[in-house]
Amino acid sequence: MSVRAGQGSNEVLVSQAVWDYLAAAGRPWLIDFQDKQGLSAGIIRRGERGGCCAVRLRPVEGSRSGGGPGMMEGGPISNETRKSFIDLCRCARKEMSKQEGGPKWKRSMLPCVGVGVLEGDGEGSLLTPQPPQPRRSQRQQQRCRKPAEDEACVVLSNSMNSMNCMSHDASGQRKQDNMEVNCSMMASSHSHSQSEADDHTSCSICMGDMVERTTLERCGHAFCRSCLDQAFKVKRACPVCRLVYGQLIGNQPASGTMMVERDPDLELPGHEGYGCICIIYSFTPGLQAPEHPNPGVSYPGTDRMAYLPDSPEGNRVLGLLRRAFEQRLIFTIGTSMTTGMHNVITWNDIHHKTSIWGGPRCFGYPDPTYLVRVTEELREKGITAD
Repeated sequence: MSVRAGQGSNEVLVSQAVWDYLAAAGRPWLIDFQDKQGLSAGIIRRGERGGCCAVRLRPVEGSRSGGGPGMMEGGPISNETRKSFIDLCRCARKEMSKQEGGPKWKRSMLPCVGVGVLEGDGEGSLLTPQPPQPRRSQRQQQRCRKPAEDEACVVLSNSMNSMNCMSHDASGQRKQDNMEVNCSMMASSHSHSQSEADDHTSCSICMGDMVERTTLERCGHAFCRSCLDQAFKVKRACPVCRLVYGQLIGNQPASGTMMVERDPDLELPGHEGYGCICIIYSFTPGLQAPEHPNPGVSYPGTDRMAYLPDSPEGNRVLGLLRRAFEQRLIFTIGTSMTTGMHNVITWNDIHHKTSIWGGPRCFGYPDPTYLVRVTEELREKGITAD
């Protein structure tokens, strides 16, 4: 689903897209909720990359309902009130889905959730999409096509005349060119064989002659024994092809949780006919461990939300992501490329779709090759379906 709430709490975790919609087009719904429940909803914490946000429900001064009898400021709200707010978010999400399938001028009004152009770790800045090009009628297309065809005919005619004039001179030159090509191919073949011989005698890590040659069994690449031992201390993967040997364990904070919810009514663009899988990652604040960049230094908590199609391919990727999370490979601690903040939880080179729509530019759908790309990213970390 698009929302999550803990029992006995006055905070609700809401998809950023849903909240943006409620704060704009759905503003009358929020006012109606406030009048009926005696509670005001306000955002208190945003996810680092805009995937989700935390909304707090507070009693309105002078209201008698106030989310339940005896509710104090910052206290828990009743289950009925929480359910009412969640139903409100679901109605907003369904309305957004209807507009997504509507005309283009309506879809342009939808909020674009994400952080834009891909950078090193999948973060970036939002770019404005290109305006749609005006459509031409069939008669206009024919008018534009005719001058281009005439010009092409003139160019082709000139080319044929030039070829006829050059055919006599080229016959004598062709023999000389063939001799030069044959010599070039022989030199290239000799250079290639020499390069292969160098690869078998030199180490790709230290670029020197191999000492105690060690060959990896699965990929066949060879290195110096000492060079390979040092490389495996950093990452147990082939330095050339990055094929992982053994189980790779990351430094993702151990306090995180991965929740999965399914919405059969929500269809992702490009995956029509299937529901939506919503993945919710939650991390509490803590102190960096010895495997982190600054041991003993605190880091803030965060909540992230990602989406997959509830299709056979989407469920296969979900299973791979579960294994990657268990091996602490989804997140790491470092510097955010979005905010520039240090000692925060960031993504770790396994890209997620944090928006329902907007395409790759907004980290959303449709994206026809996303499931293939993320499967390859997981394979590079040793996470495969085998």
